[in-house]
Amino acid sequence: MPIQLRNAADGIAHFTKPFCSSRLAYWEALAPHQQMRFTANSIGGVVMKDFAQKVAVITGAGSGMGRYLALLLARAGADVVICDVNSDTLKETERLVQGYNVAVTAITIDMGDKSQVESLPEQVIAKHGKVDLLFNNAGVTVGADFETMSEKDWDWVMDINLHGVVNATRAFLPYLRQQPEAALVNTSSIFGMIAVAKQSVYHATKFAVRGFTEGLAREFKDTNLSVHCVHPGHIGTNIVANSRFSENDPDIDAKAGALGLSGSQTEMADLFRHHGMHPSRAAKIILDGVKSNRRRIFVGLDAKLLDLAQRVTPMHYDKLMPLFMVPLTLLRNKKPLKDLPI
Repeated sequence: MPIQLRNAADGIAHFTKPFCSSRLAYWEALAPHQQMRFTANSIGGVVMKDFAQKVAVITGAGSGMGRYLALLLARAGADVVICDVNSDTLKETERLVQGYNVAVTAITIDMGDKSQVESLPEQVIAKHGKVDLLFNNAGVTVGADFETMSEKDWDWVMDINLHGVVNATRAFLPYLRQQPEAALVNTSSIFGMIAVAKQSVYHATKFAVRGFTEGLAREFKDTNLSVHCVHPGHIGTNIVANSRFSENDPDIDAKAGALGLSGSQTEMADLFRHHGMHPSRAAKIILDGVKSNRRRIFVGLDAKLLDLAQRVTPMHYDKLMPLFMVPLTLLRNKKPLKDLPI
C-alpha cells in the first residue's frame, strides 16, 4: 500500500524519522566527555575560549566597534594591532588601549589599497611574532541610487568592504593556520541579509562578505581556525559620518532615503550614532560569539528580527520593518559597558 503523506512536512518527518532516531540512540550511548568533544567538532573544530596572550589584528579600529574590540581584547590580556585610515582617531584608540598592560601597535592603512594590505602581516609578525585573531571590521558606504552613483564611488566601497576583507584574509591566513587555535572574524551586516533602496553597493559587498565567510567556515571546519560572520544591526558608529552621498542623485531626499534619516550629513551622523546600540556592547557580543564558536553572530535584537522577517516573508519584509524598528530604537541599550574608557 502506498504511503499517504498529507503535506511536505509529513514527508520530511516520515523519511527523516529513522535517521533521527538512530542518531539520538548513538548520542545517548556516548559518554559525557565524548558528547562534549562531538559538539565542539560538529560546529567547527577548536574553540577559542580565552584571549589572554593572543595577538589580535583589528581593522577599522579608529572608532566604533573596532575601537571597543581592541579595548575588550586588551582588557582580556591580548596584544592588539589596531589599523585605520584615520591616523587621528587611531591615535586616540592607541591611547585608550595603553591603559592596559598589553602591547599595542597602531598602523595607519587604507584597506582599499591591496599593496598596503599585503604588507600588513610582515609588520605584525616583526612586532609581535604571531597572529591569533583577525577582525576584518573596516567598512564604508555611499548613499545613492545605482543609476546615479559614479564608478569611482562604487569602486571605493567595493575595494574596502569586499576586496579589503578578501585581501587581508589571504594575507594573514598562513599565519593564522600556524597557531594551535585561531579565529577569523569578518563583519558583514544585517544589510547582508536584507536590502533597502540607495544602498546597492553596500548590499553587494555585505552579501558577498557573508557568502565568502560562510564558504570559508565550511572549508576550515574541524581545523584550528574558527570562522565567524558578524551581522550588526543599528550600532552607534561613525559609518554615516564617513559615508559619501551622490551629488548627482536627482532625488532631493536622497540622503534621507539612504539611511532612514534626514538633515545634513553631520546631523544624520549624530542621530545614527546616538540612537544605535553602544559599540562597546556590540564588541562584547562579537567576542562572546567567538568564544561560543557561532558562525553567524547577530548583533542586536533588530538584526535578529530583520533576519527572521526576511525568512518568513522574503519579498515583503520591508512592510514589517516599521512595526518594530521604532520600538526597538526606543528600547535599544545605548549605554556603554561599565569600566571601559569612553
